Amino acid sequence: MAVKRKYTGDCLDQFVTNANEVIHLKFVKNEKDIEEDANSFKPEYTHQFFGDSENIFGYIGLEINLLYSACRLFPLFQMSYRQMVKPANSGGVEADDVYKIVCDKLEYDLPTDLDSFVDSLPDESKFKPFGKLLDSFTVNNEEYGVYRANKSTPGFIEYHQRMQTLILWLIDAASYIDEEDEKWDYFVLHQHCKDGKEYFPFVGYATVYQYYAYPCKLRPRISQMLVLPTFQKKGLGSKLLEAISNCYRKDTEVVDITVEDPSEEFIRIRDVIDCRNCQSLTSFSRRNLVKGFSKAMAEEARKKFKINKKQARRVYEILRLKNTNTNDKKEYKAYRLDVKNRLNIPFQKEKLDMMKLKRTLTEEEWKAVSDPVPREQRIEQLEHMYNELEEKYKHVIEKLQS
Repeated sequence: MAVKRKYTGDCLDQFVTNANEVIHLKFVKNEKDIEEDANSFKPEYTHQFFGDSENIFGYIGLEINLLYSACRLFPLFQMSYRQMVKPANSGGVEADDVYKIVCDKLEYDLPTDLDSFVDSLPDESKFKPFGKLLDSFTVNNEEYGVYRANKSTPGFIEYHQRMQTLILWLIDAASYIDEEDEKWDYFVLHQHCKDGKEYFPFVGYATVYQYYAYPCKLRPRISQMLVLPTFQKKGLGSKLLEAISNCYRKDTEVVDITVEDPSEEFIRIRDVIDCRNCQSLTSFSRRNLVKGFSKAMAEEARKKFKINKKQARRVYEILRLKNTNTNDKKEYKAYRLDVKNRLNIPFQKEKLDMMKLKRTLTEEEWKAVSDPVPREQRIEQLEHMYNELEEKYKHVIEKLQS
């Protein structure tokens, strides 16, 4: 007679799996690629699917493969495991329905038929990128192209629906956009390779929203940018961002370009590109840099490269540091004070706001709401902020000099 085993306490831990470790995304051009691991990678984030713990409950030996056809981006969901928890042995707790969780979050019904997926792969060589080719270039003897598309590009929205399923795995706090809004521009990066046949594998993309700028101009804002992990560390993110910038630079209706919640990596890429462009401008010459940030710098950066004022100030600080002799105490101190004065502006504004508030309150009310930061602590905070910023600037300068 078989003995029923009931899982309790630590025994249930064996059914808990970290999603980041068992999910693999893979891009394939042909049937042979399915067994290759070269184009496979793990997701950066899974909390949008499985909660903050990023854990999946209910399986031992769990493996999940999310395959995409490399060019057309048609997906395939595969899942296997050695054992699944039985509710009768786990206090009624059922295993997570992984397939449903993933499909619901992606808002896409993922196919699971491997044979149908394999049968469709010969059509990969028939795929041609959507939209207009903006730029083509070669990196490490590999050819790439950046294409611009929008809602009116035939067939593109269906392609984007498959394309955007990638961002939830690779961008923290990513979200889908309203594809019905005609103000969205899409910039898609494809590789161009010939492997017996011609292929255009998907590499990455960016979405840009064209905001209105008074009185009759546009202010494009880069929303999300993605380069697949298998294509990173090649400078392709920089190439994609340059193509976007160059596209809008030629548009007389565009005032400047902004970015929505940029990541640290995006900020670094943008800094390098903008500094490389601006260091050739007259207003950013060494003679002018030592005089401090000027209206001329902001204007020339905007007119020539569509750089907004806030970013122009950052470019000025990086290029001034690049041209500062840090061994010269007087010169280096002047630079540090200039940056710290800018960093101190929010503190000064807060101080003025508190003084205005004080005039409207009784002494007791003021004591209840005021909590002044000691001067020594504020100086310490400023020093810390400055040191962090200088380190970031130095990394950009290294790139400019390489």
